[in-house]
Amino acid sequence: MIRVAAVGDIHLGPGAEGRLRPALTALPGSADVLLLAGDLTRHGTPEEARVVAAEVAGLPVPVVAVLGNHDYDSDRQDDVTRILAESGVTVLEGDAVRLDLPGGPVGIAGTKGFGGGFPGRCATEFGEPEMKAFIRLTRRCADGLRRSLYELAGQGCAVRIALTHFSPVADTLAGEPPEIHPFLGSYLLAEAMDEAGCELAVHGHAHMGIEHGMTAGGIRVRNVAMPVIDRAFAVYHLDPVATRPPDPAAQRPTAGNRSRP
Repeated sequence: MIRVAAVGDIHLGPGAEGRLRPALTALPGSADVLLLAGDLTRHGTPEEARVVAAEVAGLPVPVVAVLGNHDYDSDRQDDVTRILAESGVTVLEGDAVRLDLPGGPVGIAGTKGFGGGFPGRCATEFGEPEMKAFIRLTRRCADGLRRSLYELAGQGCAVRIALTHFSPVADTLAGEPPEIHPFLGSYLLAEAMDEAGCELAVHGHAHMGIEHGMTAGGIRVRNVAMPVIDRAFAVYHLDPVATRPPDPAAQRPTAGNRSRP
């Protein structure tokens, strides 16, 4: 079994030093990798990022992260990424990493993602330039996720994980006001996952949502926002033996292959 620990929306900053470290140092007994699903800071300042970096530095398992909307708030996301990387965290945005874990090779594709909504209640690339730009950003995130998942299949990763901050499905938003669902995620992320394939999708952002969901294609989705899981991290077990081997020769999407809800 491959054991995946995950948490998002930890929102650390000065004054929160040491809040997670005691639990994280016990990771080797329960997990092989730690995924951070965004909103690691409160306002995305370098000072806050250094607190996060100190919490996860030198852990005995690999740490892979995406940023969240809070981590962009001060327009210092590049600094946040650099500080985390200096502490050994792999920060993904439209790319992927392969990890050779004790249970086998695991590929993690990551993007922050963005909003837009879900089938029947979603925005489209129509109208004002601002609306078009909104959805085009989400589409770029989804395209990067799709491409990265395909690349991991070509690298022989039988187990692939999609790591985002925004949700790919409405399932895990149950409990959130429906009026804000378009700002919590997008079906485009789920489409990318279902098309390219993966075994698990992990996200945060929805503090009032629920933990379990599923894409239309049957991929397990887990909302690991700390207010939802109510612990330092959740652990999920993936069985590479039971996973169908990915097909590196699978038909890859073209720029014109765009589905609609």
